[in-house]
Amino acid sequence: MTKKSTTTQTSTTHFEQIPLDVVKSIAREEISADEAEHFHAVQFYSDPDALCRIVDNFIGEGLAQGAAAVLFVTPDHAARIESCLRTRPIDVDALKRLGTLVTVDARATLDSLMRDGMPNPGAFRRTVGAVLTQVRREHGQCAIRAYGEMVDLLWKDGLEAAAIRLETLWNQLADTPDFNLMCGYSMGNFYKGAALDEIKGQHTHLVADDGRASVLVGPRSGRGHS
Repeated sequence: MTKKSTTTQTSTTHFEQIPLDVVKSIAREEISADEAEHFHAVQFYSDPDALCRIVDNFIGEGLAQGAAAVLFVTPDHAARIESCLRTRPIDVDALKRLGTLVTVDARATLDSLMRDGMPNPGAFRRTVGAVLTQVRREHGQCAIRAYGEMVDLLWKDGLEAAAIRLETLWNQLADTPDFNLMCGYSMGNFYKGAALDEIKGQHTHLVADDGRASVLVGPRSGRGHS
């Protein structure tokens, strides 16, 4: 989609960009004995192809286990992920026809839920929530694996506060064991400062380059979260 979001603003805060390995060393705090019941993972990436391979593993594993998959992605990443999925012993076209594999344009969806530069909770439930509800209804209340890039688009637009707000809306909507969510953050958009702790605090897991997920220490990790 070529339409540019009308919510795009120039950020008034600028930080020194930092390397991927530094961000990961700050963000990852492993817990070996336990895992969070809720799964809302974050992947920091610099290589789109590597990102798409990890998303392919996450989504492909879910499909193999009988879950449905929903991708809120840009057209370029949708094509890359689908190309990876086609190397698996699954019929991607059949899954798409059946609605078991659903791809949604991230920018168009984001435009539909923004109000005055911030994600609107009601619009979020009516758009994103409706997609997930329909998939569950059509597939016997199955588990869902979702991958989203709308937050990353907000970072590209310089809307840091809106990005954090959108993460909280995802957590309110998806705080259930049968919904696994992964978000991708482009390292070209990531900066030092309080934002790093904010992002870490909104997720339960950090996904490494090899696809393994480490549990994060923070308000979203562990059992008994709200």
